[in-house]
Amino acid sequence: MALGNKELREYVEVTGYAHAAKWVYEQARDPHHSSSGAPITLTEVRYVHELVLRPVWDIAPHPNATVEERPGSFRRHEIKAFPGGMKPPSWIEVNAAMTDWVATLADLQPATFSVEVVADAHASFERIHPFLDGNGRTGRLLTNLVLVRMGYPPAIIYTRDRARYLRALQAADRGDAGPLGELFARSITDNLYRFILPAVAAPDALVPLTALASEGRSVAALRAAIERGRLRAHKGTGGQWRSSESWLNEYLQSKHQRHK
Repeated sequence: MALGNKELREYVEVTGYAHAAKWVYEQARDPHHSSSGAPITLTEVRYVHELVLRPVWDIAPHPNATVEERPGSFRRHEIKAFPGGMKPPSWIEVNAAMTDWVATLADLQPATFSVEVVADAHASFERIHPFLDGNGRTGRLLTNLVLVRMGYPPAIIYTRDRARYLRALQAADRGDAGPLGELFARSITDNLYRFILPAVAAPDALVPLTALASEGRSVAALRAAIERGRLRAHKGTGGQWRSSESWLNEYLQSKHQRHK
């Protein structure tokens, strides 16, 4: 979201990301793999980047970009080392590195899916840093493209998780993809509870409170209603509260009647 007094470039960046995200998430409705068996192709890598960067590039192109570094094209610049010490490869190695990166995903199948493998692949993409600009946005969307084609919800990295995400990337650069895998796994689980589970669960099925929360009705508010005895729920052995759509509707109806 771009809010407040922002430059036009920032609003257009949001538009570009939205177009790219829409295309990525549409793949969940009709998942497919390439003829090589990989869940993603090099052409799709370039296409996602073009969708992300094209709108803003038309009004504010990167000041150091050459004509060969337009959206969808790999960089032809060297990249300085990042604060954590990671140094992307020389631009002349990028095409080969990205070809190898796509090939490493060819063996990733739903039956052998591993969040840590996906996290490691995401960190590898960011280390290659194949484009002059937009690598973070493109890399996260490509990760979600792989996830939805594996039949999983996307892993959304919110602004509040940015510092943790960057620390996890640095840990992955040191050979430990565990923290990044955990971050992705938690996000996938949250989205499973928020979007998938409510769509398939029966009205009387007990589900986590995250599956019943919505805009204007937070998990904290539902938990408070439970503690006041107004929302029926069951507390599992792990301490997690579960309720149902039927019980929630009863609570909302009684709440409405009290306010009449």
